[in-house]
Amino acid sequence: MSKALQKPRGTQDMIGEAAAHFDHVIETFNRVRKLHGFGRVEVPVFEATAVFARSLGETTDVVSKEMYEFQDRGGDAICLRPEFTAGIARAYIENGWQQLAPLKLATWGPLFRYERPQKGRFRQFHQLDAEILGAGEPAADVEVIALGQHLLEELGVAGDVELSLNSMGDPKTRAAWSAAVATYFAAHRGDLSEDSQRRLDANPLRILDSKDAGDAALVANAPQIDDYFTVEAGQFFERLQAGLQASGIAWTRNARLVRGLDYYRHSVFEFITHSLGAQGTVLGGGRYDGLIGHMGGPETPAVGWAAGIERLAMLVVEPALPRVQVAVVPETPELEHEAMRIAAHLKRQGVSTIMPFKGNSRRRAAQAAKANVETILYVRNGDMSRDSLNLVDRLKDAEAAGRMLRVLGNLPSEYPALSGENE
Repeated sequence: MSKALQKPRGTQDMIGEAAAHFDHVIETFNRVRKLHGFGRVEVPVFEATAVFARSLGETTDVVSKEMYEFQDRGGDAICLRPEFTAGIARAYIENGWQQLAPLKLATWGPLFRYERPQKGRFRQFHQLDAEILGAGEPAADVEVIALGQHLLEELGVAGDVELSLNSMGDPKTRAAWSAAVATYFAAHRGDLSEDSQRRLDANPLRILDSKDAGDAALVANAPQIDDYFTVEAGQFFERLQAGLQASGIAWTRNARLVRGLDYYRHSVFEFITHSLGAQGTVLGGGRYDGLIGHMGGPETPAVGWAAGIERLAMLVVEPALPRVQVAVVPETPELEHEAMRIAAHLKRQGVSTIMPFKGNSRRRAAQAAKANVETILYVRNGDMSRDSLNLVDRLKDAEAAGRMLRVLGNLPSEYPALSGENE
Protein backbone atom coordinates (compact mmCIF):
# COMPACT_ATOMS: atom_id res chain seq x y z
CA MET A 1 0.00 0.00 0.00
CA SER A 2 1.40 3.41 -0.94
CA LYS A 3 1.94 6.01 1.75
CA ALA A 4 -0.93 8.45 2.17
CA LEU A 5 -0.24 11.93 0.83
CA GLN A 6 0.05 14.72 3.37
CA LYS A 7 -0.17 18.49 3.24
CA PRO A 8 3.13 20.43 3.06
CA ARG A 9 4.66 21.51 6.36
CA GLY A 10 3.39 24.88 7.50
CA THR A 11 0.04 24.64 5.74
CA GLN A 12 -3.38 23.79 7.11
CA ASP A 13 -6.70 22.14 6.31
CA MET A 14 -9.85 23.62 7.81
CA ILE A 15 -13.48 22.68 8.25
CA GLY A 16 -15.99 23.07 11.05
CA GLU A 17 -15.45 25.64 13.79
CA ALA A 18 -11.96 26.66 12.62
CA ALA A 19 -13.28 27.40 9.13
CA ALA A 20 -16.29 29.21 10.63
CA HIS A 21 -14.04 31.53 12.65
CA PHE A 22 -11.83 32.15 9.59
CA ASP A 23 -14.89 32.97 7.49
CA HIS A 24 -16.25 35.23 10.23
CA VAL A 25 -13.06 37.32 10.23
CA ILE A 26 -13.26 37.82 6.45
CA GLU A 27 -16.97 38.62 6.44
CA THR A 28 -16.52 41.11 9.28
CA PHE A 29 -13.58 42.75 7.51
CA ASN A 30 -15.53 43.16 4.27
CA ARG A 31 -18.47 44.67 6.11
CA VAL A 32 -16.36 47.09 8.16
CA ARG A 33 -14.05 48.22 5.34
CA LYS A 34 -17.12 49.15 3.27
CA LEU A 35 -18.38 51.29 6.17
CA HIS A 36 -15.06 53.16 6.01
CA GLY A 37 -15.16 53.54 2.23
CA PHE A 38 -12.34 51.11 1.35
CA GLY A 39 -12.83 49.55 -2.09
CA ARG A 40 -11.63 46.11 -3.10
CA VAL A 41 -8.28 45.67 -4.87
CA GLU A 42 -6.90 42.45 -6.34
CA VAL A 43 -3.26 41.77 -7.21
CA PRO A 44 -1.60 38.53 -8.40
CA VAL A 45 -0.62 35.75 -6.02
CA PHE A 46 2.75 35.63 -7.83
CA GLU A 47 4.86 38.54 -9.03
CA ALA A 48 8.27 39.19 -10.55
CA THR A 49 10.83 38.56 -7.81
CA ALA A 50 12.15 42.10 -8.36
CA VAL A 51 8.89 43.56 -7.00
CA PHE A 52 9.68 42.31 -3.51
CA ALA A 53 13.48 42.45 -3.75
CA ARG A 54 13.20 46.17 -4.54
CA SER A 55 10.52 46.97 -1.95
CA LEU A 56 11.70 44.82 0.96
CA GLY A 57 15.44 44.97 0.29
CA GLU A 58 17.80 42.25 -0.93
CA THR A 59 19.31 41.72 2.54
CA THR A 60 16.09 41.31 4.52
CA ASP A 61 15.25 37.86 5.86
CA VAL A 62 12.04 37.80 3.82
CA VAL A 63 13.90 38.22 0.52
CA SER A 64 17.12 36.36 1.32
CA LYS A 65 15.65 33.39 3.22
CA GLU A 66 11.85 33.18 3.16
CA MET A 67 10.46 33.85 -0.32
CA TYR A 68 9.20 31.00 -2.47
CA GLU A 69 11.07 31.73 -5.71
CA PHE A 70 11.13 29.86 -9.02
CA GLN A 71 11.75 30.31 -12.73
CA ASP A 72 8.68 29.95 -14.87
CA ARG A 73 8.73 28.23 -18.25
CA GLY A 74 9.61 31.47 -19.95
CA GLY A 75 12.69 31.84 -17.77
CA ASP A 76 11.33 34.75 -15.73
CA ALA A 77 12.19 35.01 -12.02
CA ILE A 78 8.89 34.69 -10.16
CA CYS A 79 7.95 34.42 -6.49
CA LEU A 80 4.82 33.79 -4.48
CA ARG A 81 3.84 36.99 -2.74
CA PRO A 82 5.12 37.28 0.86
CA GLU A 83 3.06 40.44 1.53
CA PHE A 84 0.51 42.70 -0.17
CA THR A 85 1.88 46.25 -0.11
CA ALA A 86 4.59 45.87 -2.76
CA GLY A 87 2.17 44.28 -5.23
CA ILE A 88 -0.37 47.06 -4.66
CA ALA A 89 2.38 49.67 -5.14
CA ARG A 90 3.44 47.97 -8.38
CA ALA A 91 -0.16 47.99 -9.61
CA TYR A 92 -0.53 51.67 -8.65
CA ILE A 93 2.50 52.56 -10.78
CA GLU A 94 1.76 50.24 -13.72
CA ASN A 95 -1.90 51.17 -14.10
CA GLY A 96 -1.56 54.92 -13.54
CA TRP A 97 -3.81 54.85 -10.51
CA GLN A 98 -2.27 58.12 -9.28
CA GLN A 99 -4.91 59.82 -11.41
CA LEU A 100 -7.49 58.37 -9.02
CA ALA A 101 -5.68 59.29 -5.79
CA PRO A 102 -6.37 59.39 -2.97
CA LEU A 103 -7.33 55.73 -3.07
CA LYS A 104 -8.65 53.70 -0.14
CA LEU A 105 -8.07 50.04 -0.97
CA ALA A 106 -8.47 46.72 0.85
CA THR A 107 -7.89 43.07 0.07
CA TRP A 108 -7.32 39.70 1.68
CA GLY A 109 -5.84 36.40 0.64
CA PRO A 110 -2.96 33.92 0.97
CA LEU A 111 0.69 34.87 1.39
CA PHE A 112 3.77 32.64 1.45
CA ARG A 113 6.97 32.65 3.51
CA TYR A 114 9.36 29.80 4.17
CA GLU A 115 9.84 30.11 7.91
CA ARG A 116 9.59 27.88 10.95
CA PRO A 117 5.92 27.07 11.61
CA GLN A 118 4.62 27.85 15.09
CA LYS A 119 1.39 28.87 16.81
CA GLY A 120 -0.43 31.35 14.59
CA ARG A 121 2.35 31.29 11.95
CA PHE A 122 2.25 29.23 8.76
CA ARG A 123 4.19 29.02 5.51
CA GLN A 124 0.96 29.62 3.65
CA PHE A 125 -0.88 32.14 5.77
CA HIS A 126 -3.62 34.67 5.14
CA GLN A 127 -3.85 38.38 5.77
CA LEU A 128 -6.27 41.25 5.62
CA ASP A 129 -4.79 44.40 4.10
CA ALA A 130 -5.89 48.05 4.01
CA GLU A 131 -4.08 50.95 2.31
CA ILE A 132 -4.60 54.65 1.61
CA LEU A 133 -2.52 55.81 -1.36
CA GLY A 134 -1.99 59.45 -2.25
CA ALA A 135 -2.90 61.08 1.08
CA GLY A 136 -0.10 62.61 3.16
CA GLU A 137 -2.21 64.07 5.95
CA PRO A 138 -2.22 62.65 9.51
CA ALA A 139 -5.97 62.18 9.11
CA ALA A 140 -5.24 59.30 6.69
CA ASP A 141 -3.17 57.57 9.38
CA VAL A 142 -6.04 58.06 11.83
CA GLU A 143 -8.45 56.59 9.28
CA VAL A 144 -6.54 53.35 8.73
CA ILE A 145 -5.97 52.91 12.46
CA ALA A 146 -9.67 53.57 13.09
CA LEU A 147 -10.54 50.90 10.53
CA GLY A 148 -8.35 48.43 12.41
CA GLN A 149 -9.85 49.40 15.76
CA HIS A 150 -13.39 49.07 14.40
CA LEU A 151 -12.61 45.65 12.94
CA LEU A 152 -11.31 44.38 16.29
CA GLU A 153 -14.39 45.76 18.04
CA GLU A 154 -16.74 44.05 15.60
CA LEU A 155 -14.85 40.77 16.05
CA GLY A 156 -15.31 41.10 19.80
CA VAL A 157 -11.57 40.98 20.53
CA ALA A 158 -10.74 44.67 21.10
CA GLY A 159 -10.75 44.24 24.89
CA ASP A 160 -7.85 41.82 24.62
CA VAL A 161 -5.77 43.96 22.24
CA GLU A 162 -3.72 47.11 22.84
CA LEU A 163 -2.63 49.70 20.27
CA SER A 164 1.11 50.45 20.38
CA LEU A 165 2.19 53.65 18.58
CA ASN A 166 5.41 55.38 17.54
CA SER A 167 6.82 57.70 14.88
CA MET A 168 9.72 57.21 12.47
CA GLY A 169 9.72 60.95 11.72
CA ASP A 170 10.49 62.51 8.36
CA PRO A 171 13.68 61.64 6.38
CA LYS A 172 15.77 64.29 8.17
CA THR A 173 14.59 63.08 11.58
CA ARG A 174 15.18 59.45 10.72
CA ALA A 175 18.69 60.06 9.39
CA ALA A 176 19.78 61.94 12.52
CA TRP A 177 18.21 59.41 14.87
CA SER A 178 19.62 56.42 12.97
CA ALA A 179 23.12 57.90 13.10
CA ALA A 180 22.85 58.47 16.85
CA VAL A 181 21.56 54.94 17.42
CA ALA A 182 24.39 53.47 15.32
CA THR A 183 27.03 55.42 17.25
CA TYR A 184 25.51 54.35 20.57
CA PHE A 185 25.37 50.63 19.77
CA ALA A 186 28.81 50.66 18.10
CA ALA A 187 30.26 51.63 21.46
CA HIS A 188 28.66 48.50 22.93
CA ARG A 189 29.15 46.10 20.01
CA GLY A 190 30.74 43.38 22.15
CA ASP A 191 27.72 43.30 24.47
CA LEU A 192 25.18 42.85 21.71
CA SER A 193 23.67 39.53 20.60
CA GLU A 194 24.88 38.04 17.32
CA ASP A 195 21.71 39.12 15.49
CA SER A 196 22.06 42.67 16.76
CA GLN A 197 25.74 42.80 15.77
CA ARG A 198 24.70 41.91 12.22
CA ARG A 199 21.96 44.54 12.32
CA LEU A 200 24.42 47.17 13.52
CA ASP A 201 26.14 47.14 10.13
CA ALA A 202 23.04 46.71 7.97
CA ASN A 203 20.20 48.44 9.83
CA PRO A 204 20.95 49.72 13.36
CA LEU A 205 17.38 50.84 14.08
CA ARG A 206 16.27 47.20 13.99
CA ILE A 207 18.32 46.57 17.15
CA LEU A 208 15.66 48.56 19.02
CA ASP A 209 13.22 45.76 18.16
CA SER A 210 15.52 43.02 19.51
CA LYS A 211 13.80 40.29 21.53
CA ASP A 212 17.10 39.10 23.02
CA ALA A 213 17.08 39.47 26.81
CA GLY A 214 20.76 40.39 26.81
CA ASP A 215 20.10 43.38 24.54
CA ALA A 216 17.29 44.74 26.71
CA ALA A 217 19.36 46.98 29.00
CA LEU A 218 21.25 48.52 26.08
CA VAL A 219 18.04 49.10 24.12
CA ALA A 220 16.43 50.79 27.13
CA ASN A 221 19.15 53.45 27.19
CA ALA A 222 19.39 54.01 23.43
CA PRO A 223 18.71 57.49 21.96
CA GLN A 224 15.02 58.42 21.63
CA ILE A 225 13.56 59.68 18.36
CA ASP A 226 11.82 62.57 20.15
CA ASP A 227 15.20 64.26 20.61
CA TYR A 228 15.69 64.40 16.83
CA PHE A 229 12.25 65.46 15.57
CA THR A 230 12.19 68.28 13.06
CA VAL A 231 9.41 70.81 13.64
CA GLU A 232 7.38 69.20 10.82
CA ALA A 233 7.83 65.66 12.14
CA GLY A 234 6.87 66.67 15.67
CA GLN A 235 3.75 68.46 14.43
CA PHE A 236 2.73 65.46 12.33
CA PHE A 237 2.96 63.16 15.35
CA GLU A 238 1.02 65.59 17.53
CA ARG A 239 -1.76 65.85 14.94
CA LEU A 240 -1.90 62.06 14.66
CA GLN A 241 -2.30 61.67 18.41
CA ALA A 242 -4.95 64.39 18.53
CA GLY A 243 -6.86 62.66 15.73
CA LEU A 244 -6.80 59.33 17.55
CA GLN A 245 -8.05 60.99 20.71
CA ALA A 246 -10.86 62.70 18.80
CA SER A 247 -11.79 59.30 17.30
CA GLY A 248 -11.96 57.70 20.74
CA ILE A 249 -8.99 55.39 20.12
CA ALA A 250 -6.68 54.63 23.05
CA TRP A 251 -3.00 53.88 22.50
CA THR A 252 0.25 53.31 24.33
CA ARG A 253 3.47 54.99 23.20
CA ASN A 254 6.24 52.55 22.38
CA ALA A 255 9.38 54.50 21.50
CA ARG A 256 11.11 51.22 20.51
CA LEU A 257 8.62 50.29 17.80
CA VAL A 258 10.45 50.68 14.49
CA ARG A 259 10.42 49.77 10.81
CA GLY A 260 13.83 49.07 9.34
CA LEU A 261 13.30 50.12 5.73
CA ASP A 262 14.14 53.68 4.76
CA TYR A 263 10.88 54.41 2.97
CA TYR A 264 8.86 54.33 6.22
CA ARG A 265 7.85 57.75 7.52
CA HIS A 266 6.01 59.07 10.56
CA SER A 267 3.47 56.66 12.07
CA VAL A 268 4.17 53.04 12.93
CA PHE A 269 1.66 51.04 14.95
CA GLU A 270 0.74 47.56 16.12
CA PHE A 271 -2.31 46.07 17.78
CA ILE A 272 -0.91 43.52 20.23
CA THR A 273 -2.50 40.76 22.30
CA HIS A 274 -1.02 38.77 25.16
CA SER A 275 -3.22 35.76 24.39
CA LEU A 276 -1.06 34.27 21.63
CA GLY A 277 2.32 34.12 23.33
CA ALA A 278 5.28 35.45 21.38
CA GLN A 279 3.18 35.94 18.24
CA GLY A 280 1.29 38.81 19.83
CA THR A 281 0.91 41.26 16.94
CA VAL A 282 -2.46 40.72 15.25
CA LEU A 283 -2.49 43.90 13.13
CA GLY A 284 0.35 46.24 12.26
CA GLY A 285 1.33 48.93 9.81
CA GLY A 286 2.54 52.45 9.27
CA ARG A 287 3.21 55.22 6.79
CA TYR A 288 5.51 54.37 3.86
CA ASP A 289 5.71 57.61 1.85
CA GLY A 290 8.97 56.61 0.17
CA LEU A 291 7.97 53.21 -1.23
CA ILE A 292 6.24 54.05 -4.51
CA GLY A 293 8.99 56.48 -5.52
CA HIS A 294 11.59 53.88 -4.50
CA MET A 295 9.92 51.40 -6.88
CA GLY A 296 10.16 53.80 -9.81
CA GLY A 297 6.80 55.53 -9.56
CA PRO A 298 5.88 59.11 -8.68
CA GLU A 299 6.58 60.22 -5.12
CA THR A 300 3.37 59.23 -3.36
CA PRO A 301 2.41 59.37 0.32
CA ALA A 302 0.80 56.15 1.57
CA VAL A 303 -0.19 54.45 4.79
CA GLY A 304 -1.66 51.03 5.57
CA TRP A 305 -1.71 47.88 7.64
CA ALA A 306 -1.95 44.12 7.46
CA ALA A 307 -3.54 41.67 9.89
CA GLY A 308 -3.16 37.91 10.20
CA ILE A 309 -6.47 36.16 9.63
CA GLU A 310 -5.33 33.01 11.45
CA ARG A 311 -4.30 34.99 14.52
CA LEU A 312 -7.53 36.96 14.60
CA ALA A 313 -9.54 33.75 14.17
CA MET A 314 -7.73 32.25 17.16
CA LEU A 315 -8.96 35.16 19.31
CA VAL A 316 -12.57 34.97 18.13
CA VAL A 317 -14.90 33.18 20.56
CA GLU A 318 -18.00 33.54 18.43
CA PRO A 319 -19.52 32.46 16.20
CA ALA A 320 -19.97 28.76 16.75
CA LEU A 321 -20.77 26.76 13.65
CA PRO A 322 -23.29 28.66 11.52
CA ARG A 323 -26.78 27.19 11.62
CA VAL A 324 -28.76 26.46 8.49
CA GLN A 325 -32.28 27.81 8.94
CA VAL A 326 -34.27 25.13 7.14
CA ALA A 327 -33.93 21.58 5.86
CA VAL A 328 -36.62 20.61 3.35
CA VAL A 329 -37.64 16.94 3.66
CA PRO A 330 -40.14 15.24 1.30
CA GLU A 331 -42.32 12.78 3.19
CA THR A 332 -42.66 10.45 0.19
CA PRO A 333 -40.53 9.85 -2.92
CA GLU A 334 -43.31 11.27 -5.12
CA LEU A 335 -42.80 14.70 -3.48
CA GLU A 336 -39.04 14.86 -4.18
CA HIS A 337 -39.26 17.35 -7.04
CA GLU A 338 -41.79 19.48 -5.22
CA ALA A 339 -39.41 19.63 -2.27
CA MET A 340 -36.61 20.73 -4.62
CA ARG A 341 -38.78 23.56 -5.96
CA ILE A 342 -39.64 24.71 -2.45
CA ALA A 343 -35.98 24.59 -1.38
CA ALA A 344 -35.01 26.67 -4.42
CA HIS A 345 -37.74 29.19 -3.61
CA LEU A 346 -36.60 29.53 0.02
CA LYS A 347 -32.98 30.15 -1.05
CA ARG A 348 -34.07 32.87 -3.46
CA GLN A 349 -35.95 34.50 -0.60
CA GLY A 350 -32.77 34.65 1.50
CA VAL A 351 -33.48 31.67 3.76
CA SER A 352 -30.47 29.37 4.22
CA THR A 353 -31.78 25.99 3.10
CA ILE A 354 -30.57 22.46 2.52
CA MET A 355 -32.29 19.34 1.25
CA PRO A 356 -30.79 16.04 2.46
CA PHE A 357 -30.15 13.79 -0.50
CA LYS A 358 -30.93 10.20 0.40
CA GLY A 359 -33.25 7.89 2.31
CA ASN A 360 -36.75 8.08 3.72
CA SER A 361 -38.00 11.11 5.62
CA ARG A 362 -36.68 9.81 8.95
CA ARG A 363 -33.15 9.29 7.60
CA ARG A 364 -33.19 12.68 5.92
CA ALA A 365 -34.28 14.31 9.17
CA ALA A 366 -31.33 12.65 10.91
CA GLN A 367 -28.99 14.04 8.24
CA ALA A 368 -30.51 17.49 8.78
CA ALA A 369 -29.81 17.29 12.51
CA LYS A 370 -26.15 16.52 11.78
CA ALA A 371 -26.02 19.59 9.54
CA ASN A 372 -26.90 21.90 12.47
CA VAL A 373 -30.32 22.80 11.06
CA GLU A 374 -32.70 24.99 13.05
CA THR A 375 -35.95 23.75 11.50
CA ILE A 376 -37.06 20.77 9.40
CA LEU A 377 -39.70 21.62 6.84
CA TYR A 378 -41.66 18.54 5.73
CA VAL A 379 -43.37 18.47 2.36
CA ARG A 380 -46.56 16.44 2.69
CA ASN A 381 -50.12 16.37 1.44
CA GLY A 382 -52.61 18.31 3.57
CA ASP A 383 -53.95 21.75 4.42
CA MET A 384 -51.15 24.16 3.54
CA SER A 385 -52.36 27.13 5.58
CA ARG A 386 -52.82 25.08 8.76
CA ASP A 387 -49.50 23.25 8.46
CA SER A 388 -47.47 26.35 7.58
CA LEU A 389 -48.89 28.07 10.67
CA ASN A 390 -47.90 25.06 12.74
CA LEU A 391 -44.37 25.50 11.43
CA VAL A 392 -44.30 29.15 12.46
CA ASP A 393 -45.64 28.33 15.92
CA ARG A 394 -42.80 25.88 16.47
CA LEU A 395 -40.02 28.26 15.49
CA LYS A 396 -38.27 29.69 18.56
CA ASP A 397 -37.20 33.01 17.01
CA ALA A 398 -40.20 35.32 16.55
CA GLU A 399 -38.47 37.38 13.84
CA ALA A 400 -37.48 34.23 11.94
CA ALA A 401 -41.03 32.92 12.33
CA GLY A 402 -42.50 36.05 10.83
CA ARG A 403 -40.06 35.96 7.96
CA MET A 404 -40.77 32.28 7.31
CA LEU A 405 -44.50 32.92 7.24
CA ARG A 406 -44.01 35.69 4.67
CA VAL A 407 -41.80 33.42 2.54
CA LEU A 408 -44.22 30.51 2.72
CA GLY A 409 -47.09 32.83 1.92
CA ASN A 410 -45.36 33.66 -1.36
CA LEU A 411 -45.11 30.04 -2.47
CA PRO A 412 -47.00 29.29 -5.69
CA SER A 413 -50.42 27.83 -4.95
CA GLU A 414 -49.72 24.55 -6.79
CA TYR A 415 -47.11 23.53 -4.18
CA PRO A 416 -48.24 20.84 -1.75
CA ALA A 417 -48.83 21.54 1.88
CA LEU A 418 -45.98 22.08 4.30
CA SER A 419 -45.43 21.41 7.95
CA GLY A 420 -42.47 22.02 10.20
CA GLU A 421 -40.73 20.80 13.25
CA ASN A 422 -37.93 22.24 15.26
CA GLU A 423 -34.70 20.32 15.69
